[in-house]
Amino acid sequence: MKKVIIVGGVAGGASCAARLRRLDEQARITIYDRGPFVSFANCGLPYHVGGVIPNEASLLLASPQLFHDRFRIDVLVYHEVVSIQREAKTVTVRNVLTGEQFDDTYDSLVLSPGAAPLKPELPGLDLPGVFTVRSIPDTRDIRGWIAKTNAKHAVVAGGGFIGLEMAENLRHLGLEVTLVQNGPQVMISMDAEMVAPLHTHLEKNGIQLLLNTALTGVSQRGDLLVVNDNLETDLVILGLGVRPETSLAKAAGLTLGKRGGIDVDSQMRTSDPTIFAIGDAVEVHDLLTDTDILLALAGPANRQGRIAADVIAGRDSSFRGVQGTAICGLFDFAIAQTGATEKSLKRAGISNYEKVYLHPKHHVGYYPGAQTLHLKLIFSKPDGRILGMQAIGTTDVARKVDVVSALIQKNGTVFDLEEAELCYAPQFGAAKDALNYAGFIAANHLRGDLPLSQWNALPADAFILDVRDEDEFTEGHASGAVNVPLPQLRDRLSELPENEALHVYCGVGQRAYYAVRILMQHGFDARDISGGWITAGMMP
Repeated sequence: MKKVIIVGGVAGGASCAARLRRLDEQARITIYDRGPFVSFANCGLPYHVGGVIPNEASLLLASPQLFHDRFRIDVLVYHEVVSIQREAKTVTVRNVLTGEQFDDTYDSLVLSPGAAPLKPELPGLDLPGVFTVRSIPDTRDIRGWIAKTNAKHAVVAGGGFIGLEMAENLRHLGLEVTLVQNGPQVMISMDAEMVAPLHTHLEKNGIQLLLNTALTGVSQRGDLLVVNDNLETDLVILGLGVRPETSLAKAAGLTLGKRGGIDVDSQMRTSDPTIFAIGDAVEVHDLLTDTDILLALAGPANRQGRIAADVIAGRDSSFRGVQGTAICGLFDFAIAQTGATEKSLKRAGISNYEKVYLHPKHHVGYYPGAQTLHLKLIFSKPDGRILGMQAIGTTDVARKVDVVSALIQKNGTVFDLEEAELCYAPQFGAAKDALNYAGFIAANHLRGDLPLSQWNALPADAFILDVRDEDEFTEGHASGAVNVPLPQLRDRLSELPENEALHVYCGVGQRAYYAVRILMQHGFDARDISGGWITAGMMP
């Protein structure tokens, strides 16, 4: 009888245990979790604070009793594994409530300790009213504090997933919210220009953004907290990111990676072949940049749990790596990404790529309710392999990114996007879907039919041609741009310089494409500034 101990539940540990039972009815499986709940929806915590998920019980996915009754898995909550004796293949377990300690033996050990919220060494972060958001007890504390103090204002430090979702949900409760971000943008994993519309949207919904503002500390002034010596508030939420929980692994002498997570192979084995590690505590391989990264997402953690269970059960399974597919909903906006960003490519030293921007409607414009999407597609040159997509908008964002995510997994190209056969009815899309258009633009570029320019890489002395109508040009245009509306272009070619590149733009790119095709066939060196005037307005 194989004996397996799993340290930690939630996404990775709970998935590993259930999968292993389905593969091995005879194994003796024990989960130790130091908290009160072994399996809960931590991604739902901000929404419980905001009342969107009114009942706490809705967050509980599986109880110790369910694990025993359905799987014959022993779950001991309030039990913390405090040390690993690798040679003896034992762990020391402490009952958090009583302090009692005991040893337990294993044949295979799975570490799923997760990641802890970052809490830097700054003054006042232990004051009452300063919270992190990791567990159900945290949500109880936050809700209780808001009720007890009749809170009217909150400061959220950090503009990642937790910080943004907490900011939104505190607004749902009627609080005024100030978000403090140490840097020029929220959602720092994404490229800056793709986040610009989100900044506007957050402010429109009553969130005050203080960008390029580091958290320096919290103090107390009467009944109020004071952030950075000048910002009075009723409570503070720390959403500064997370760090992998590696203290147990480090004390046991297991190898850590360069980013500080537990080092594992493709079968989730640590440097000790009888010990596996999964979830937010491990380093994973980024398939697009060929680098090892930390990625705190539930989807990969679940898959890693399944892989570890397969290997323990004798199956030859391996984890393929990650591409970082993620989405965040904020009020009626969604912002999502999959694969590489320009930031990640530059960090990895990868330069042989191109990008296109487009701003299509999510379905045909003649059907009521069409909403604008902002898309950025990144692809390699010259083969057109899709490297990543970022999207922001009020609807259909997840579907666009999910399609591209699936193509990336299969090494799809922009030529595949051209041919993608997607659902069409007027209320859902278009006969030529927005993703088809992304493929058309990128493929036209690679075939030489559409040379591209980018707003953030124009030469200082660039000749910029605006082919919009006169009234559009009057409302706003690029500095130094020459306006020749598209319908007049063929008749005014003599006004254009013949011996320099013409950088052409319109509103979103379509008319500029038509103009570039006309100009190229008349011998001009013409280039389409990708995404047009809308993209110019997004650039930092």
